[in-house]
Amino acid sequence: MWLKAWKQKKMDLLDQIVPERLPRHIAIIMDGNGRWAKKRALPRSMGHRAGVEALRKVVKTCSNLGIKVLTVYAFSTENWSRPKDEVGFLMTLLTEYLRKELQELHENDVVIRAIGGLQDLPKEAQRELNNSIERTQNNTGLILNIALNYGGRYEIINAVKKISGDVLSGKQQIDAIDEECFSNALFTRGLPDPDLMIRTSGEMRLSNFLLWQLAYTEIVVIDELWPDFGEKALLDAIIAFQKRDRRFGGIHTD
Repeated sequence: MWLKAWKQKKMDLLDQIVPERLPRHIAIIMDGNGRWAKKRALPRSMGHRAGVEALRKVVKTCSNLGIKVLTVYAFSTENWSRPKDEVGFLMTLLTEYLRKELQELHENDVVIRAIGGLQDLPKEAQRELNNSIERTQNNTGLILNIALNYGGRYEIINAVKKISGDVLSGKQQIDAIDEECFSNALFTRGLPDPDLMIRTSGEMRLSNFLLWQLAYTEIVVIDELWPDFGEKALLDAIIAFQKRDRRFGGIHTD
């Protein structure tokens, strides 16, 4: 549905992309909504709404390219410290996005998943999220993985508690704990680690995002604020990724 017209419009950039070297999993820190609004003398809520439009474009582009997983950092464990009105608006925006976009996402074979402390989200947001996950669970296209009430340290502590419980109950032997075992205790179990992580707004930090999973991920930092990030910026980031020499701690002898 999305694909034909998009390919015709983006042929110049698509010609630079090697299909066999596409990242399987792209992770994005969507940073800069507030600064985008401030530059335009708009309320922060307008920056968040503009950010949703950017997300819509990125989801379509990833789906059209055949990317397997897109993980977006939508709301962190630290974001609860923001003003109450802003937090409430963000939760309402999440509910609104899922409600409005679900049918189109489903028709385009997108699978919706979520990671984080989902039990702490408002009940309405939980209901809409659960409905979206259930509705799209049998799709086979892009996995849109939304990080909500998510923190990398929280995730790691949660995994340690899970594995410790399994050890105490006799389900897990200490000597059998390895990287695969630990990865399977994380929220992202079953998903490949990100190949490419993009951060907008020029900030040079991970902000407690996917701390375990990003061990060997290629990082691209974009100066654009998230609402200005679109198809071209994403394709440019993928082209930059494909020019990297990924050695995973080893060396190339050729």
